This record gives sequence, C-alpha cells and structure tokens, in this order.
Amino acid sequence: MNRTLRTIVAAILVLVIAFSAISISQNIGKRLKLDITDQRLYSLSDGTKAILAKLHQPIKAKLYYAKTAALKGPDQIRYFNNYYEFVRALLEEYVTASNGMFELEVIDPRPFSGDETEALRLGLRRFPITQEENFFFGLVVQTPFGVEKAIPFFSPDRQKFVEYDISYLVDTAITRQKKRIGIMSSLPVMGDDASGYMAQMKRMQGQPLAPPWTIVEVLRRKYDVKQVDTDMDVNDVNDVDILLVVHPKDLPEKTQFAIDQYVLKGGKTIVFVDPHCIADQPDRRAMQMGTPPSQSSNLDGLMRTWGLEMPAGTFAGDRDLALAAPVVRNQRPEKIIGYLRLRPGCFNEDNVISAELNDLRLLFAGVIREIAEPNEQAQGEETAAGKIRRTPLLMTTNRGNSWKVTSPYELMMLDPSRLMAKFLEGTEPVSMGYLVTGRFKSAFPDGIEIEVEVEDDSDEAGDPNETKTIKKQIKGLTEAEADCAVVVFADADVISDMLAYQDSLFGPLVVADNAALLLNTIDDLSGSSDLVSIRSRGNFKRPFTVVDEIRQDAEEDTAAEVTKLNAQIQGYNTELQSIVSSAKEGEEDVIGSTIVEKKRDLQLKIREAERQLNEVKLKRRERIEHLGNTLRQANMLLAPAVILVIAILLGIRRTVRKRHYISHASDA
Repeated sequence: MNRTLRTIVAAILVLVIAFSAISISQNIGKRLKLDITDQRLYSLSDGTKAILAKLHQPIKAKLYYAKTAALKGPDQIRYFNNYYEFVRALLEEYVTASNGMFELEVIDPRPFSGDETEALRLGLRRFPITQEENFFFGLVVQTPFGVEKAIPFFSPDRQKFVEYDISYLVDTAITRQKKRIGIMSSLPVMGDDASGYMAQMKRMQGQPLAPPWTIVEVLRRKYDVKQVDTDMDVNDVNDVDILLVVHPKDLPEKTQFAIDQYVLKGGKTIVFVDPHCIADQPDRRAMQMGTPPSQSSNLDGLMRTWGLEMPAGTFAGDRDLALAAPVVRNQRPEKIIGYLRLRPGCFNEDNVISAELNDLRLLFAGVIREIAEPNEQAQGEETAAGKIRRTPLLMTTNRGNSWKVTSPYELMMLDPSRLMAKFLEGTEPVSMGYLVTGRFKSAFPDGIEIEVEVEDDSDEAGDPNETKTIKKQIKGLTEAEADCAVVVFADADVISDMLAYQDSLFGPLVVADNAALLLNTIDDLSGSSDLVSIRSRGNFKRPFTVVDEIRQDAEEDTAAEVTKLNAQIQGYNTELQSIVSSAKEGEEDVIGSTIVEKKRDLQLKIREAERQLNEVKLKRRERIEHLGNTLRQANMLLAPAVILVIAILLGIRRTVRKRHYISHASDA
C-alpha cells in the first residue's frame, strides 16, 4: 500500500472515529449536565419534581411542532426552531425525572394528515404560512382517564415561564376540580357588565365597553372566576374557595360583616387596599362642582381585628427604589418617590409567596403597620404569642420611610421634585404587604342590624301587597374555630394593566412580577405551593449594584441644587404671570414700558436658571456614562489581558525549563 492510499485510509478512519465518538457522547452523556446559572434556570425546580412525584398513572405529552413548515416560513417563524429545541430539552428533563410516568411524543403535523386534524381538534393555534402549509407549536397532556389539557401556542413572551406553564398543565391534568375565585371590587376589574346601566349608557353614546383586566383573563384560564357584588349578603360567597377584594371603597356594613364571617369560617381572602388608586379615576362632574376626589379604599374595622392598620394619606417611599416616569408629555422623566420598583432584598425570602419574586412595581402604595388588636390587648400574652401570626411580605430598603400628603390634589397635579423634597430617609424598612394567620375574633361580636321588607298586616283594610321596612338583628360567629388566613397588600394598582402588563404585537406581555404576586398568593392559599416555587424562576434579573450606587450618589449630590434651581424657575414663572395679569390692556406691548423690561428681565433669568439646571443634569449624566465607559473598556481588555498573562507565565515556564535542561545537560 503506497503512502497516498494509507493517508486516505487514515483520514477516513479518523473521521469515522470522530463521528462515532460524537454520537456516543450525545447518547451516553445526554444526562451529564452542569447548570451554573444563579437560579439554576436549566434544571427542573423542586416544585416540578414534587408535581411529577404525585403521578400514579402515566401521562402522555404530545409536543406539536411543524418543523418542516418552519423551514419554509419567514425569519419570524424560523426563530422558533431554537425555541422548540429548548422546549423539547425541557420536556426530556420531565421524562427523566418522572421515573417512567411522563411520556413524550414529538409530532410534526403535515398538511391534510391525521396529526394536523388532531392538533386542530385539541385546540392548538394554526398559523398559515403558504396555501397548504400551517405552523403549529403547542403541547397537549393526556391522562388515562381521558383528561386533555393543552398549551395552544408557545408564545415568545412566555419563554421564561415555560416550566411553570408545563408544570401547571400537568398539575391541573391530575387535579379533578378547579378552584373557585370570587372577585369583589369597586373598580371595573371584571369589565363592564353587558346588561348593566353603565353598559347601556356607553352603547347609546357609541363608546366601547371596558374589557376585563388582563389578570382576570389569566385567572379564568386556571380557575372558575365569578363576580361578587359589593352589596352582598353572608350567603353570597359560600361557594367561593378564595375571595379577592380589590379596592374596597365605601363598602356597606353588611358587606364587611359578610367578609368577616367568610374569613372566620375558614375562607381564604386576599385584600388589595389603596390610599390613592390611580386606576380609580375620579368623577369629573363632581370635581367641577367642587367635590374633592376620593381615590382611597380601606377596611379599617376588619384590618384592626387582624392586627393591621393602613394610615390614610400615608405612602411608602424609598429613594433607592424610586422609578422615573414622564409626568407631562414631551418632558424628561423624573423620579417619583411613590413609584417604586422592589428588587431582591425587599421580599420575605422565608415565605413561599414572596421568596421567588425579583422585580415588583408599586404606584403610591400605602404603609401597613402592626398593631395590638383589641382581642390581644384584652387577653394578654397568650393570644399575642400563639394565635395571631403576622408575616411581612413586601418592604422597602432600610432607607425607606413613609410620607404624607395633605390633599389628594397633590397627587393628581403631580410635582415629583416637590414630593421628593418632602421625603425624609428612614432607618428601617416599611411594609406594604402582610400575611396574617391564626384564629381571629369577629369585628362584629354583637352582629349587625339590617333593614328588611315585610308585609304590612297592621291595617286589614289596606293594600294586601303593601310592605314596610323593619330592622333585623343578624348575628354570626364571634371567633374562628380553626386557623384563618388573610393576605393584605397596600396597593390596588399593582395588578392593574398599567403596571402588570404591556401591550405588544403578541398581545399583553407580562411586566415584572406583579401578576406573579397575585398568582403566588392564590396558589399558596389554595394549597398549590409547588407551583409557587416555579413561577418566578425565569424572571431573575441580576442587580447592577455598583451602577445603582453610583447613580444614587450622583443624584444625591445634585439633588439640592436641582431643587433650588427648580424653585427659582417656578418663582420666576409665578412672578412673570402676576406681572402679565396685572398689566393694563395694551400696556404690555408698549416699547420701553416698565412691564416689558420686567418681562424681558424675568425671561432672561428663567433661561439662565434652565441653562444651569441642564448643566447640573449634564454633569450627573456624564458621571454615570463615565462609569459605563469604564466598565465597557474593562470588559474589552479583560480577555486580552488574561491571555497575555497566561502567555507570559507559559513563556517564563518554558524559559525556566530550558535553562534547567541546559544546566543538567552541561553537568552530564
């Protein structure tokens, strides 16, 4: 055999060995994985493993992905190829962790095939690509009992929640009955009632009906949701597993009594109160007539029974957590002390509701404080030590504090600089959410009086259909027989569309963990704590603490000067308006008049103050950008520097070994 032939054979054998090694590694080493992410995002969570451990009968998962059609589609469809590989790899982890109880079948539905017909029957979404080709990307879970649950389409905005969606699908497939949630609110959380008076008025005026909040649509996919009237009786919530009370504004006494009795009977309750709810738009007609707007809600009587209070007109603030927002159109965003973004460290890590949260937006949230409720004061240490347990869930940093307003107009006509100036930093966190458990006492130990209509039989000659109103005493439980659970949050806007979701081409997108906060609470109160540990894992954001500290220091250094210049500009504008308003007709245009000179002088002062303000803000921006440039250059130089150091060390090592070899050779 000549040299050329031997070289060709050797090359072929090397290729065969290489491809064989790759194939063997892919099959044998498939389970050998190392996840070094901070939250172990590429490993199944303990909650998912717990759900899979509950499987006593094998379930089958069918992953429908039109891979052939995707290759013929536009770039937007081809993007899903990588997404599909991620979902498939995750489902294979389910197969591995289920000990044979979870089966996976991957299907590529072709046009006019039985697989395509089955996908449509199961409710998967179809996206036409060509005249014949259709794109599918969904999942169906089937149990031996005939239960079928589906994810109609793996939307890109849900990629970080894929594990939760799949685990929820499995959990609901093996659970026979949906939980029932009742929603009571003074806001149109459930949308406009199609048969209601306001809906009829809007139809007459040609206005569209308000749709339900997005969070309600999310709840309807998972639970049986019903609306509870704010003027309800005790028996109206007997069929509800969890009662959700959103912005309880001016509730009548009998409704509060009904909530009280529902809690004492063991009903789980989630309350969103708010000292100033932006979603509660004030009545313009009432404002024009001089009636002060009321956008606050509270449950003082019930909350005091639970050992909590939320002072009126008092809000939580924290300069470290404050977010910027445009107050007036076409103006630069300014930080608002009541617009907070909670980050890791602001959540109770020992409670399943808040432990996995990473990012939460609040808007003018109130402050919740613990108090000694009347029953504790009367019965002493036994009740306080053993029966009532209050667990804070949401809080500011140690630099947070409460701040007040004297009038609701201060928040309607927002002046961020003025609010920031009146805020004083504290030394300990303030809380905005609490979980309260234990055996509660009733807030109405003597019951309540209600008015009922009865037939009037006092006058025999009168109308037999005539009725009269009498007062009737209603009593209920005075103390719970078993432990109760109530969760109270001091912000109703937190679950509104303006904070929890953002409109996009694919529909509403989840923003931060606002929706997760409510879903976690429902899952925990309903006993599905396994799902809670999964939901927020994909929403982790690494905090840039150094950048935040530099930005905070720069803003604090310039805060006093910015406030001073803003006050000067406001004073000059006020003086200018007073001069113009006091001028006589035609006098303000007379050349050389005193008014023209004063106007010109004030306008020059305003421009000079605005120039100085821009210079201060420019210096602050340059300081922050300097940090960014420094970090960018450090990252660019880090890799070459490491390579250079390694090269120098290898060179030194080679030189030392060479000298050592020469020395030993000369000795020999």
